[in-house]
Amino acid sequence: MNPEQNRVYLRRVTRSDEEQFTTLMRESMELHEPWISPPTNSALFKAYLRRIQREDHEGFAVCLKETEAIVGVININNIVRGSFQSASLGYYVVARHQGGGYMYEGLSLLVRFACQTLGLHRLEANIQPNNDRSQRLVQRCGFVNEGLSKQFLFIDGAWRDHIRWCYVDQRESLRASGKRKWIGS
Repeated sequence: MNPEQNRVYLRRVTRSDEEQFTTLMRESMELHEPWISPPTNSALFKAYLRRIQREDHEGFAVCLKETEAIVGVININNIVRGSFQSASLGYYVVARHQGGGYMYEGLSLLVRFACQTLGLHRLEANIQPNNDRSQRLVQRCGFVNEGLSKQFLFIDGAWRDHIRWCYVDQRESLRASGKRKWIGS
């Protein structure tokens, strides 16, 4: 996708997002259950901020260029450097914006940023088998199904099976530029 055609951009989630973020996540709870439990109150948001401020995590708001409204969130989790250069992804859309293609645009931007700017070689998205929409999203963004991971993540009170989807950057040499900027703006 051509970045100039994107209706969205990515920016890091900040402390000033708390009220908007938690309100949107409370409004979207029915959509997110049982797949994910995003921060819905101040304490959970502060814990989320602490996590994404670590060196091995990143948290991005997917925002509309036109209004700057948050329409989704994408997290890069458990970044491992060295010979692995890998991370896992987590993401969720705001309920009132689901089905608009914004997460496809945002995830496409994020994959390019993760590979070209952060220098990651491999990105994984682990998705519960019944979450068809999420599986279609990552497949559309170039991820490949690598198989089922039994009892992979503890979500909603139980160990859940997940299908492991993977994006591998095929470039011969990967170098992180170290640049920190908004993506797609």
